[in-house]
Amino acid sequence: MRNLIFGINMTLDGCCDHTKGIADEEVHEFFTNLMRDVDLLVYGRKTYQLMVPFWPDVVKNRSASTKAMNEFAETFSAIDKVVFSKTLESAEEKNTRIIRGNLKEEILKLKQQPGKNISTGGVELPEQLIELGLVDEFYFVVQPLIVGEGRRLMNGTSLQEKLQLRLVESKTFKSGCVALHYVKQ
Repeated sequence: MRNLIFGINMTLDGCCDHTKGIADEEVHEFFTNLMRDVDLLVYGRKTYQLMVPFWPDVVKNRSASTKAMNEFAETFSAIDKVVFSKTLESAEEKNTRIIRGNLKEEILKLKQQPGKNISTGGVELPEQLIELGLVDEFYFVVQPLIVGEGRRLMNGTSLQEKLQLRLVESKTFKSGCVALHYVKQ
């Protein structure tokens, strides 16, 4: 069975609002490498619309300010995507499909299919996936920033029981960011 992995960039005080943190070369390289073991990205509408058309436009125009951003854009754009949404009319990319069905049932079907890992990002959809017990691995890149405001992961989400994770890898970047990789126990 394929693993569902969740990756997010956040500040020391738990903020995961993309406008509050800074993704530098190392962070983009980290997430690009993570996506090389993925052949399906699963998003909710909000995250999908943050990522698309931004990253595909970077590929088309080679407009990123760094090599790492261009590589991230190319890797991201090449991967198939599924968007869970009841309101999104159509997908902008050819390799994207919209699913309006039952989240748990659909994710379990995707996990049963052959292939590499499945990755999810953002906040709302991953919270639901974590609550349903469907996320197998967690990647947190913690920025050395305290911003004091913004969206927090798992804010208002109630788990049936505490989720016990085991740290399998950590890496400190030159910038002071720390990448933490956990698996469900």
